[in-house]
Amino acid sequence: MAKTIVVKQIGSPIRRPAIQRATLKGLGLNKMHRTRELEDTPATRGMVAKIPHLVQIIEERG
Repeated sequence: MAKTIVVKQIGSPIRRPAIQRATLKGLGLNKMHRTRELEDTPATRGMVAKIPHLVQIIEERG
């Protein structure tokens, strides 16, 4: 079974650069306090690392 991480959006994309909004959309997040379970890959970790002020890793599974 693949490792996954649960990511929660904790910040608003309003008045943020377009690249940060696009990163949120790429993670599948678009509204405050939404969560997504994503595959734990270097690409996903990199996206989360680019916007640590907007998202939070809640849980690591697997």
